[in-house]
Amino acid sequence: MSNIPVTTWSLEQSAPTDLLPAAAPEGDVRVARAAVPSPEFSRFLYASVGGDIRWIDRLAWPYDRWREQLERPGAETWVAYERDTPAGYVELDPQDDGVVEIAYFGLLPAFRGRRIGGHLLSYGVARAWDLAERWPQRTPTKRVWLHTCSLDGEHALANYQRRGFRLYDTEVKEQAEVAAPGPWPGAYPG
Repeated sequence: MSNIPVTTWSLEQSAPTDLLPAAAPEGDVRVARAAVPSPEFSRFLYASVGGDIRWIDRLAWPYDRWREQLERPGAETWVAYERDTPAGYVELDPQDDGVVEIAYFGLLPAFRGRRIGGHLLSYGVARAWDLAERWPQRTPTKRVWLHTCSLDGEHALANYQRRGFRLYDTEVKEQAEVAAPGPWPGAYPG
């Protein structure tokens, strides 16, 4: 197995006014919170969005680990739908002291390039900033952060920056090259 260099960029916003929202896409696109924690649905989103870009860290998680992750106070999953079909998602990971991480964000391959991503990201970041309004036991959000890497979609870094995220760290590491797992075994050649 060979190694490849992977660049990871860490980005942040420090005030709600940092968010530069994208225009809503044309057509029947809506964003809704998955209000009932569902390991099956969350795993579907994770595998379907990340299958072709090598998201593998959660694939081996057992059901209980998924449920534990989703049931934490303040953890939220916001899903974009186009004509009532799941198109992508953004997962908010609440952390200490008013910090919220955009843990996962992306679109299923069939929905990329249709102006849904910028809108979904804008919506998800706005929900990170107002998280304490839905979870009163949480400290009001003071910082929203995320990381993306060179394995993510080619427009990922630029999309985050267009939404007002500022780069605060860059790291390059060698990583074992793995085949893209797809949303199910054998979905992608390679």
